Formats: sequence, C-alpha cells, structure tokens
Amino acid sequence: MTTSPHPAPEAVRAPDALQARRAFLADRLAAVRARIAEAARAAGRDHTGITLITVTKTRPAEDVRLLAALGVRDMGENQDQQASVKAAACADLSPALSWHFVGRLQTNKAASVARYADVVHSVDRVSLVTALGRAADRAERELRCLVQVSLDDDPGRGGAHPDEVSRIADLLAGSPLLTVAGVMAVAPPREPADRAFARLREVRERLLGDHPDATVMSAGMSGDLEAAITAGATHVRVGSAVLGARTPAPPSP
Repeated sequence: MTTSPHPAPEAVRAPDALQARRAFLADRLAAVRARIAEAARAAGRDHTGITLITVTKTRPAEDVRLLAALGVRDMGENQDQQASVKAAACADLSPALSWHFVGRLQTNKAASVARYADVVHSVDRVSLVTALGRAADRAERELRCLVQVSLDDDPGRGGAHPDEVSRIADLLAGSPLLTVAGVMAVAPPREPADRAFARLREVRERLLGDHPDATVMSAGMSGDLEAAITAGATHVRVGSAVLGARTPAPPSP
C-alpha cells in the first residue's frame, strides 16, 4: 500500500469554534507582543526592530490564516512535509506571508524548501549550502540563509561549531541566489539562556566583520525570548506561547 506524501485534508472548524480560536490566538498574540515590547524596553531597544516569527508546526493552515488576519506575516515551520502544504494552502493571502524554515534540514529536502521558503534558519554544513544553491537556481528564487550555530556541541541538536561559521557564510555569499543574512541558535537545555545567547551575539559580531549585512540574530522561543532580546536578538521564534500546547505531528511517510 502506498502512503500519500501529504497529510490528510484538514477538518474545518465550525463558525463558532473558528471565532473562539481567533479570540484565543488574539489574546495570546497580544501577550507575546507585550512580552517582546517589555523585554526590548528593559534592554534599551526599540521593539519595532524585533520580528516575531510564529511557529505553526503541527497546526493546521486554518490557524495560519487566522494569524494572518491578526497581522502576523512571518510564519515558521520545521518540517517540509507540513510546511509545503501550508504554504500552498495560504498562497492566496495578501500581503503575502514570509515563510521561515527553522528546523533541521536534510539535503534531499532542499529542492522542496527552496520553492516556498523565504528564509532558511538552519544552514549548518557545506553540503547543505551546495544543495540549497542548486535548489534556489532550479526554483529561480532567492533565499536568505542563517548559519545555525551550535552552542553546546551536541550533534543531535544541529548547528555548526562557531569556528565553522565564517566558512559556511563565505560559501553562502558566493552562491548567486543565496544570501548570508545572519545567525541562528537554540539555547542548550542545561545552561542559562542569557549566557548561551551572549555567545551567539559574539559569533554574530565576528561575522559582521566580513559580512556587514548579516545582521539577523534569530534566537529565543516561548520560554526564553526575554534573554534573547537582552542579548540582541532581531528575530524570535514563538510557537506554544501563541498557539497553545502542540498536538502530535502526523507520522512521516
């Protein structure tokens, strides 16, 4: 029996349930935006310089459309199977959404991701730069890329060693349709987030010496966005604080 490459069609919420879901998302989105504004104020920063990426993994396209109606334009996904379907389902929205691929990326998924993603946050090895460069060329699309930095040397979490960041960035800059936009990291689970993000800031500052336009620092999630903003994050990736506790992801084919 052949398994379909796409998830089953989503159930559509009844009007009352849809209205209740929109109200839920609006309240939680307002709370997260207030946290961002307060963290920026405490750090002496302008909150308008911080981009909220709402990570919609495991959530239906219906939630993406509700968030778009609430003014969210930057959507994050970490699995190509879900992201490609949702991006297609929401392609009619205006203004267009900006899709951020934030998960670990296999080279054999690069061709698919290049067709819809605007920013890839998880570039951490030379082979992936090569695959994305070829994919961007075939798709005739420019991709902004962030070098994912490992802050704890755990291979299971992805990320390049800080000493490898410059090399990967140079390769991105040398690819016609790829742009090195900055760095990304996830705080290690057994270290205070403020210390980890301070190291990421140092990596970005070194990178800016050779790539002055690589200003993005993607760091901070639902539980540690304040520490990330204090350290200088320009983009925070927030899922459960906006969308609620996640449902299990559908099994991969």
